[in-house]
Amino acid sequence: MSERTILASFADEHDALDVVRTLRAAGYRVRDVYSPHAIHGMDEALGLRPTRLTWVCFVCGAVGLFAALWLQNWANAIDWPINVGGKPWNSLPAEAPVAFEMLVLLAAFGSVLACLAVCRLYPGKRVAAAARVTDDRYAVAVDASPALPRGELRRLLSEKGAVEIVEQLSAVEEGR
Repeated sequence: MSERTILASFADEHDALDVVRTLRAAGYRVRDVYSPHAIHGMDEALGLRPTRLTWVCFVCGAVGLFAALWLQNWANAIDWPINVGGKPWNSLPAEAPVAFEMLVLLAAFGSVLACLAVCRLYPGKRVAAAARVTDDRYAVAVDASPALPRGELRRLLSEKGAVEIVEQLSAVEEGR
C-alpha cells in the first residue's frame, strides 16, 4: 500500500513549528518533522506521548545490576568458594564495581536497541528526507489524504513560508 506525502521545507524553525500547529488544528495529519536539531515545543505540537525510553533504561539497568550480583555470588559462594583472608563470600563492597559496570552496560545497550526498534531503524532502510534538512532546513511531512483538499494544503504551506513543496509517494507498512 502506498500513500502520498507532501514534504514542505522551511528556512526557519519557528515557521515549521507554527505550520505544524496550524495543520493539526485544520485536521491534517502531520507524519513527521525533519530538522538539523531538536525544536523546543515540537513534541507538544505533534501531539507525541512522553517517551517510555527511561523505563526501558531503568529495567535494563536493574537486570544488569541483579545479574552481576547473582553471577558474582554464585561464582564466589557456590561454584568456586575460596576463603581469601577470612573475607565473606558474598561481600557487597567487593562486588560493587562489577555490578555498576554491568548496570551501565545493559542500560546503554538496552536503550540504544529500544530506540532503534521504536524508530524502526534497521539495516537497509531507505530514508526519504528533504535536501539540506541536516544542514539548515526544516521539513514537515504532511499526509496528503484524498479526503482533504490538496490545493488548500499547498496554499496554506505557501502562506506559512514554505521554501519548497514536494509531493512524494511513500510505501506504508501494514499493521501500523
